Amino acid sequence: MTPGSLYLDGVSVVFDGFRALNSLSLIIEPGELRAIIGPNGAGKTTMMDIITGKTRPSEGTVSFGDHDLTRLDEATIANLGIGRKFQKPTVFDALTVFENLELALKAPRDPWSCLRWALSQEARRRIEAVLAEIGLPERAQDRAAILSHGQRQWLEIGMLLMQDPQLLLVDEPVAGMTDQETEHTAALLRRIAGNRSVVVVEHDLEFVRALGQKVTVLCEGSVLSEGSIDHVQNDPRVIEVYLGR
Repeated sequence: MTPGSLYLDGVSVVFDGFRALNSLSLIIEPGELRAIIGPNGAGKTTMMDIITGKTRPSEGTVSFGDHDLTRLDEATIANLGIGRKFQKPTVFDALTVFENLELALKAPRDPWSCLRWALSQEARRRIEAVLAEIGLPERAQDRAAILSHGQRQWLEIGMLLMQDPQLLLVDEPVAGMTDQETEHTAALLRRIAGNRSVVVVEHDLEFVRALGQKVTVLCEGSVLSEGSIDHVQNDPRVIEVYLGR
């Protein structure tokens, strides 16, 4: 496997007789931005649970580069460089935007290192670079509690970027956002892809169109269609099971 590539082959997950994933096969190349869409119950969340080690597959292969993810726990998988952002942002409201990013900085976490911690110039530059990347440099000293919903989402993405991930899994990032925030989020995700792979699970098709990347449609735990947004929107199978509803 190419370093940094995600590979799922014949992955099935069975819960009490229900197949949440059914022989799912998928490849995400290094630096790729991919959108995943599909009806409720299609297996999108279960797919992310499998990749991050939260759920074990009943059968199949899940690899990240040379690593077999089915043999690793969640913490080990995260340390490999796989980050996950859930739909609801989780930030520290009492801390400033800068402090949230500082807390998320990739650094030794043993007690002695924590006692001796001091923010280096290199770390400060890294935080300032991420602030610029997520579009919040002017809000650096504001408490996270007063940010808008969209800004909180961008801050959490920034906190994941502080860990230098190779793969980001992002779940419905624009739910509840204004049109302007949605446009900013599409631009942000396009920007951060390339240096890392980004997989976006989303229902908003206009947002998916704004991403301008390959789209995978899941249905009943398998890949139903794949290609550009125009291709999948015109696929009769996708119209029947998803877009026509």
